[in-house]
Amino acid sequence: MKPPLDFYFDFSSPYGYIASEKIEALAARHERGVDWHPILLGAVFKHTGGAPLTELPLKGTYARRDFVRSAQFHGVERFRLPSTFPIATQAAARLVLWLKGRDAMLAAATLHALYRAYFAAGVDISAPEQAVAVAVSCGVDGAAARAALADPAIKDALRRENEQAIAAGVFGSPFIVVDGEPFWGVDRLDHVARWLATGGW
Repeated sequence: MKPPLDFYFDFSSPYGYIASEKIEALAARHERGVDWHPILLGAVFKHTGGAPLTELPLKGTYARRDFVRSAQFHGVERFRLPSTFPIATQAAARLVLWLKGRDAMLAAATLHALYRAYFAAGVDISAPEQAVAVAVSCGVDGAAARAALADPAIKDALRRENEQAIAAGVFGSPFIVVDGEPFWGVDRLDHVARWLATGGW
């Protein structure tokens, strides 16, 4: 079995959302799976000195236009920039990490549902109850999910995920690692596909 692609993302990343809709099919074409790594860009920005694109002069105006254009280019039809953006994503990230340790397929389904709830339906998944409600719609036990959000072990797991991502050189979302080779951004999906097909160049 070939190793999976490591896919690092923040739930508040529009480009991460777009790439998340494409990466599984791309991986499957090359007999790969996807190992999902929810991270917090806020923790990464503290390390890099970065900031959300929309908060940067000139870049912010461009980015808002490019988010929509990129979604259309990649055939992700259900996309709109939420009225509250960016958001804190600890609740959603903790839920996915918790589910990964219990049921990887359910974790992936919940991940997609959370991303779509935010970027397609405008649901504020920064609110724990909203994030739990999305998880429940995927078949997750609500009481167990609420308990997981407050579990110090899950909070520590997310902290470690951030630390490990930074140690691995991750500085943005989406960030895809193929057999040790890093690719940053949804605009690198074609590079990922070529790398998988050829083993590098």
